[in-house]
Amino acid sequence: MRTGTPLGGWSVGDKFTTRGRTVTETDILSYVGVAGYAESLFLDTEYLKAKGHGSRMAPALLTASFADGLIIQTGVLSEVAVALLGIDNLRALAPVYAGDTLYAEIEVTEVRPSGSRPDRGVLSSRQKVVNQSGKTVLVYDVSRMVLREAPGQSNS
Repeated sequence: MRTGTPLGGWSVGDKFTTRGRTVTETDILSYVGVAGYAESLFLDTEYLKAKGHGSRMAPALLTASFADGLIIQTGVLSEVAVALLGIDNLRALAPVYAGDTLYAEIEVTEVRPSGSRPDRGVLSSRQKVVNQSGKTVLVYDVSRMVLREAPGQSNS
């Protein structure tokens, strides 16, 4: 895998979109089981139908996890990511169902050096998750600590 983009390679306003990933019933049931989301909303298809949903629905945090995984798969953070600092303003705007294909759209909102670690900085972005129809289903803000230079790179 390629080395990702260090802090200096990003600018506020940079945008990119990931490839897609289709959500399966197995994905949903596996996540619900591991996370302990044992409620009818995710487990009982008859309950979902009675509430107006056509098929099994994915928890919003599973949707966010898929988006983060899609971002990781692009390689932009490979070998430069140090830590996830925070996720803020998470909003589920529309349901995600088994069979939906999701894409993550990322826009960089802040790039700044760390105040305490001279080899690191903070990369913040607004992340939108959109489905196969282009409908935004989830939005949130993410801050990550990343290296200021790629491993093996030096300005000296």
